[in-house]
Parts: sequence; structure tokens; C-alpha cells
Amino acid sequence: MPRPRSHTPRSAVANVRLTETERAEMERCALENGHGNLSEYIRFLHEAAKSLPAPESELKPEYGSQFPRKLVRSFKKTGKGEMLWGDSRAYLFNVAEPNSVDLIMTSPPFGLVRKKDYGNEDADRYCDWFRPFAEGFKRVLKDSGSLVIDIGGAWIPGTPTRSLYHFKLLVMLVEEYGFHLCQEHYWWNPAKLPTPAEWVNVRRVRVKDAVNCVWWLAKTPFPKASNKRVLQPYSKSMKDLLRNGYIAKKRPSGHDISEKFQKDNGGAVPPNLLAVANTESTSRYQEFCRNQNIPIHPARFPSQLPEYFIRMLTDEGDLVVDPFGGSCVTGAVAESIKRKWICCELSEEYLQGALARFDESVATFPKSKPITYEISSPCALAVSQSTERLFADGGAGRPRVDRNESDGVPAKAGASRSKRTKIPA
Repeated sequence: MPRPRSHTPRSAVANVRLTETERAEMERCALENGHGNLSEYIRFLHEAAKSLPAPESELKPEYGSQFPRKLVRSFKKTGKGEMLWGDSRAYLFNVAEPNSVDLIMTSPPFGLVRKKDYGNEDADRYCDWFRPFAEGFKRVLKDSGSLVIDIGGAWIPGTPTRSLYHFKLLVMLVEEYGFHLCQEHYWWNPAKLPTPAEWVNVRRVRVKDAVNCVWWLAKTPFPKASNKRVLQPYSKSMKDLLRNGYIAKKRPSGHDISEKFQKDNGGAVPPNLLAVANTESTSRYQEFCRNQNIPIHPARFPSQLPEYFIRMLTDEGDLVVDPFGGSCVTGAVAESIKRKWICCELSEEYLQGALARFDESVATFPKSKPITYEISSPCALAVSQSTERLFADGGAGRPRVDRNESDGVPAKAGASRSKRTKIPA
């Protein structure tokens, strides 16, 4: 009896070029899995692949529809840039053109464990909250552009141990979104108070936390950059070397220092430790906010921080974007050195204060004088190890200090001793 005609006859033929070894291996696998020939085996593999879960990239939500254009609007335009009031995700997905941004320079709300007025996210949920921003950054950033994120660490409540949220964020950006870590920087604030007070000043089992991580990433391994834009003055010893000469030789470490080491390049290449004190207290911004009864943004970074990366990573006329604009320090710096810029901010009050940075009747950012900070060597003071013993319990049994819950500042001297408690063992 003849075979019935199929409604879907297998009339198409696909040629697959294989080596003799590949063909032999595939035929062996086909037989071992009960298939009569390679055609049956390939169809079996195809059906099995269709039943697998979709790749994570195909399961991502449609952020463009979640954050429509209407969620952001113009607040203030200047000669070079614009403040946008609203959700920066709307800008990233529905306003900005793909591959149009040269630098994203930002300091997102940190993943703190105690809520702040400017809307930080809990550390353990931080990566999930950040995902749409990461997707938007990848959409708008040029292949030659850079993403720079200033982000501070967090302490786990009740213990002198650190959260890993900012490291998890970095791993997520690299492994899930394909960014390349060009170089990590560390912003050291020499004026930082000795915090956390509970573990530094009271129990004395930790040292003060004075460094923020600054991740410099890009869509490709080779974004445009030049460290000649951010040179720092030569040290006294280097100036002496340039003046008196240097005998080329191999150092004990094995490094071969050639005669080229004597060349005066106009300054020294800076390290990835950025020493910038954040001591602004009487600026035009703060005076304006106080006079207008506007809240002062509590987490401003100093202007030298965005200036460093804007100079090193962009040219005049390039577009710099800060999706967490705050008081628009990034925008003001970009404006002053002739870059186009966009700053997005959710809080209208913070944007009202940021207007002071672009008031033509007030002087622009004063040019900071070069400041050299000294880092004292640890262990330089003589301390008796017999009298200053280690806390065998890691400080757990020492009395806790009262705190002002709004800012984590220790209670003033003379506070009632009855309010002090001990951490349970």
C-alpha cells in the first residue's frame, strides 16, 4: 500500500559541511540515541532546543514601553546643555538616540542600609533596581564612549562587616551587559569624618571609611581616552631627576628604567587614587539654597571628580549625560569646559537649587588651586602592645553608642548612660 502524501513534505534540503571526524561522531551519537540517520538526529536536536528556556536576553522586559517619554520633561536649558525633570529611564529609552552619548558620568544613589532623603535602594535589591539603567546605558552609549560610576560602599546593619552590593553591580555590568572594566579608580576624600563612628571611634575595631569606588567601563575595550589631559605636577624627586639626570639601569625589582624616563612630558601621569577633599560649605550653590529655602542635596561630589573624567574621555562638543543629576555638578563642569550635557533628576527641589550653578550673575566654578595631600604612614606612632590589647571578641561586648538615626552621628557627650545597651552575644 503506498504511503499517504504528507501535508508538509520534506522537500527542502540543507547542506552542512562536516569534517570526516565530525560526521563520524554525529553518526555515533545518532545511533546511541536510537536515531536511524543524521536527519532524524538533527530534527530531534532542533525539537529539544525549542523546548529550552529562552536566553535571558530574550526575556528582558520592554523598558521602552515601561518608561514613556512623558515621564521626563525639560526644566532648564543653557548654552550647552539641559536639565531634565523626571525619570532618566524615559530619557534613555525614548528621548536619546541610540549610540549618541560620549560619556555617562554619574553617582547613583548608593545601596545604603538606612534610607536617605534622596531615594537610595536597599543593598540587596540594588542590582535588580539598576538593570533598566544598565540596559539604557548600553543603548545610548557610543562604542567609543565611557560609563563612569562613582559608588560608595555600605555596612551591614549591626555588624562591622561590609556589603558586597557595589562589587555585585560591577560583575553584573560586565558579565550580563557586556561592559568592559577599563580601570577601577578610588576617590579618597581626605576630609572624610571617621565613620562609621560605632566601629571606628567607640569600639575601635575598624578604621575610617574614606574611599569611594569609581568604576570606569565601556562597551568596547578601547574607548577614546588620553591621560595627557589630566597630568599632575611632578614630585620633587622627579623634578630633581629631570634637572640632574638619571643613569639608566635595571632596578632590583627587575624593571628596566631606560633613558626615556628622563623625558619631561609636562607632568606626571596620575594614579587611579583620586585625592579630592569634599569640603564645600560656603559655595554659591549652598548660599542660593539657603536664601531660597531649598533643600541642599546631601550627596554632592566635588567638581574635580567629573572634571577629571570629562577631560580624559571627551572632546569639546561631545555629549556628557548624568542620569542621576542631583544638583547638576556634572552639567556645570561640562558647561564650563565646552561639552554638551544632559542631567536628569527626579526631584524638582534639587533642580531648583541647581539653577544657582548656571546663574550668569554669579561667577562660574572657581578654579581650584593645586593641593597636595599627605598620607601618613600607619604604625608610625609608638604603641605598647602589652597595654593596647586586641579585643578578643572583635568589640562585640563593648557598649554601643547612641546615634541620631537621621545621619548616624554619635550622640553628644553627656548623653544619658541608661540609653546605652550591649549587643547580644
